[in-house]
Amino acid sequence: MLAVGIGVVLTMPLVRKTINEITLPLTNADVIRQQAGEKHLDPALIAGVIYAETKFDARTSATGALGLMQIMPGTASFLARRSGATAFTVADLGKPQVNIAYGSYYLRYLLDEYHGNVTLALAAYNGGESNVDRWVADAKAHGRSFGVSDIPFPETRAYVQRVLQARAQYRHKYFSQLYG
Repeated sequence: MLAVGIGVVLTMPLVRKTINEITLPLTNADVIRQQAGEKHLDPALIAGVIYAETKFDARTSATGALGLMQIMPGTASFLARRSGATAFTVADLGKPQVNIAYGSYYLRYLLDEYHGNVTLALAAYNGGESNVDRWVADAKAHGRSFGVSDIPFPETRAYVQRVLQARAQYRHKYFSQLYG
């Protein structure tokens, strides 16, 4: 009986790690850390966006968004021009290093556009800048502030909530991998 108890205790960390990998996966932590450092972003925020977009399973969406961070080809071309990239091709978005670099660049751009407001930046990442600008202007015209609950698109509202929840979970469960 004692041997069984010791065996259970010794396997618990492995079981916990396996559960994390299934329910809250993390790959490319080194790339995420690098891009977070270069773009002055929270690595858990990048991981949260990847989780909400693809759960770390790179694919092409029905709308044509590509890779881990689901970058639209048009957005990628805009980011390539803006960042001074000289040899960008859409196919590069299939590479995790490139996709995370572009997604992080876009996230930094949106955070700058919305003066560090994470909610607005995430809403724009998912629902588009023009929509967010319209929502914020409407709220301001009516003397209201704008928060997550004010996002009129249910998908975008759920997306922002999912990223924020995932960010908190990544900070807690993968602190050493993301901040180490």
